[in-house]
Amino acid sequence: MEIDRLKELGTLFDFAALACFLVMIGAFFILTKRQSHTLLHMLLSGIAFAVANQLGNAGYTYIGWMLIAAGVGYALLVVRQEQS
Repeated sequence: MEIDRLKELGTLFDFAALACFLVMIGAFFILTKRQSHTLLHMLLSGIAFAVANQLGNAGYTYIGWMLIAAGVGYALLVVRQEQS
């Protein structure tokens, strides 16, 4: 039973969402001024990654990839806005 659960944690969406989330956290700490309003904007991207992961694992592949792309795009806009 434990082995079956470990197999479920290794989908492409799990790794993609986790990688995007980790890069977003790194960008927040390295590229921004670490203000709370920036963190709240980044939270929206994090929610998009979580929802994309769930939808992708449930079989809604295209919607999952579109949400990941939207989350990455929004995080890039937030970081770019913060730097200017």
